[in-house]
Amino acid sequence: MTDTVDIVLIGHIDKGQIVVGDNASTATGGAVYYGGIVLLRLGLRTAIVTRLAEADLPLLGELRAAGAQLYPVLTEETTGIENVIPDPRSDKRRCYQRGFAGTFQATDLPTVQARLYYVGTIITDEVDLPFLQAVASRGPLALDAQGCIRKRVGKELITAEWPWAEQALPLVRYLKVDDREALALTGEENHRRAAERLARHGPKEIVFTRQEGLLVLAAGQFYEASFRPRSLAGRTGRGDTCFAAYLGRRLLGDDPERATRFAAALTSLKLEKPGPFRGSLEDVERFLSQT
Repeated sequence: MTDTVDIVLIGHIDKGQIVVGDNASTATGGAVYYGGIVLLRLGLRTAIVTRLAEADLPLLGELRAAGAQLYPVLTEETTGIENVIPDPRSDKRRCYQRGFAGTFQATDLPTVQARLYYVGTIITDEVDLPFLQAVASRGPLALDAQGCIRKRVGKELITAEWPWAEQALPLVRYLKVDDREALALTGEENHRRAAERLARHGPKEIVFTRQEGLLVLAAGQFYEASFRPRSLAGRTGRGDTCFAAYLGRRLLGDDPERATRFAAALTSLKLEKPGPFRGSLEDVERFLSQT
């Protein structure tokens, strides 16, 4: 009998390092970690498919403890990304590859049925078009475009082009981009025009994250909400947290406007503390009532 869940979350886990100014620290990252914890806190039945080395299976411990169904694919090494943030007050960073767990294959997908399949890419060549086609054949697809438009220059990861975007975007129901990614894909500096251009390629909802907040385009309507954190101590994982919160609330029945406001509120709270969102839904509702 095939297992049934609310969402299958697919992506590399990041055995990463964060350098802020002169301070360096190790940190687990990736959409499967930051986004997975959000989905589980929302009470959604969540399956996680990731690739990593056997020695790094303990990186999945918090997800397992939170109730995720885990489907690890063992590889020679685990993906690692070093995020260098020279100015703690700025959103700008430089990213370097420190390991790569390999490209997902259709055979990596478990026999699990879901209401939504969320592919959270973080690194170049993590997914390719045949893999996205295989995922989309199973059900509605949500995609974080980050890894698809990253290019390796030496060890550095930079935002560049996405050569197969025209083939991939029609497969996508929910697309997440940030301002740099949207500019690379569309050439548009105006965020609303960039979202509209992306929507014309097929995605039904565009989730646009940026330093100041969240912009969503759904069914031709724009919805917007600001991030209002008291600090940026937990800035790493912002986009993953926000997209997962939006998707989760849509699965739970929120309309796009309500899901936008909820995602911005939850992300605001996450931004105040390093690591994934570990607050309660009551904390989010309290925050919403105060804004």
